[in-house]
Amino acid sequence: MILLFRSVRIYLLSLAVLAFGCSAVRAQGTVPDKELVVATKEAPPFAMKQQDGSWGGISIDLWKRIADGAHLRFRLVETQSVQDLIDGVAKGTFDAGVAAVTVTAARARGVDFTQPFYNTGLGIAVPVNESPWVSIGRALLSFGFFQAVGLLLGFALAVGFLIWLFERRKTEHFSGGAKGLGSSFWWSTIAMTQAGAAANAPATLPGRIVATGWMIASVIAIAVFTAGITSTLTRRELQGAVHGFNDLRSVRVGAVTNSATADYLTRQQLSFRAFPDTQSGLSATSRGEIDAFVHDKPLLTWVVRNDFSTSIRVVDTSFSSERYAIVLPKGSALRPMLDLATLDQIESDWWQRTLFQTLGNARSP
Repeated sequence: MILLFRSVRIYLLSLAVLAFGCSAVRAQGTVPDKELVVATKEAPPFAMKQQDGSWGGISIDLWKRIADGAHLRFRLVETQSVQDLIDGVAKGTFDAGVAAVTVTAARARGVDFTQPFYNTGLGIAVPVNESPWVSIGRALLSFGFFQAVGLLLGFALAVGFLIWLFERRKTEHFSGGAKGLGSSFWWSTIAMTQAGAAANAPATLPGRIVATGWMIASVIAIAVFTAGITSTLTRRELQGAVHGFNDLRSVRVGAVTNSATADYLTRQQLSFRAFPDTQSGLSATSRGEIDAFVHDKPLLTWVVRNDFSTSIRVVDTSFSSERYAIVLPKGSALRPMLDLATLDQIESDWWQRTLFQTLGNARSP
C-alpha cells in the first residue's frame, strides 16, 4: 500500500513537472508542432519566385534560416499584393508574412511585427533622357519662374508710381492721371531692361534719385534672375527635372496603390497616379506618361537595374524611413522567438555578406 502511494505521488509530481515545462516553453514562444502557412509576395530582391515555383531572396533566405534554427515546418503561399498579405495575417489565414513589408502605424493596429530586419527609404525613378526643349519649357512654365517675373514687375510698378508722384506736376511726360501713371510704369519697365532709359527721364531731383537707385537695383535683379534661370536649365540638363522630393510637386508622379509609399505621398498632400505594381509604374515612366515613380529604393533599384537600365535611372537621394519586418497575427506565440532569432541573424556575418552580394552594401542603410 505504501509502495502504491509512493508511485502515485511520483506520477503526479512528474505530471506537474511536465505541465510546468510545457508552460515555460509556451512562455518562451515555442510554437505548436504544426505546419505554418507563411504568406509572401514577389518583391525582388527580397522575395523572388523561381521558374520551378520555389522562392528565394533576402527575406525568404532569412526566414528559412530562422525556421531551420527553430525546427519550424512551413509552406509558402503567394499573395497578389502586400495588402492581401496583411489582411490574411490579420484574419488568421496565414501564420506569418515574409516579403518586403514596411512597418507602419496603420498596419500595426491590425497585425504584429517582429524586430525590423532592414532599414531603407523611398527612392525616385525618372527617365534617363529628356529633351533640352522640354527642360526649357518646364523651367519657363514653372511656378518659380512666374514668381520671379511677378516680383520684378511688382518692383517696376512701385518705382513707376514713385516717379509719377514726383514728376506729375513738373514734367509734362508724366503729367495727368492715368496717362501720366501709364507713362511712369512704361519708363520704369524700360529702365529695368536698361534700354532707352534716357528718353523722357525724370527731371526733378527726387525723381532722378529714385530712377538712379532703380537702374542700379534692376541691373543686380536682372543678373540674379538670369543666373537663376541658367542654373536651373543646367541642373535639369545634368540631373533631369527631378533630383529630390521637393521637385515631385511640379511633375507627374506615380506610386503603387495601397502601399506605404502611397500613404506617405498622401500624408504629404502630393498628388500621384496609382499603379497596380512596380513594373507597370516604371513602364509608364519609360513611355513618358509620368515624370517620376516613387517606391522603396532597394526594390526600385533592383527592378530598374534588371529591366529598365537603358531608359530609367534612380535618383541618388532618398527620403522618408522604411523598415521591413516579418508580419504576425496579434498575440502570436511566434513573436518572442522570432524577435530574438531575427536579431541573431541580422547581427551575423551571413547577413552582411547577403546584403553585400545582393544590394552592394554591407549594412542596411
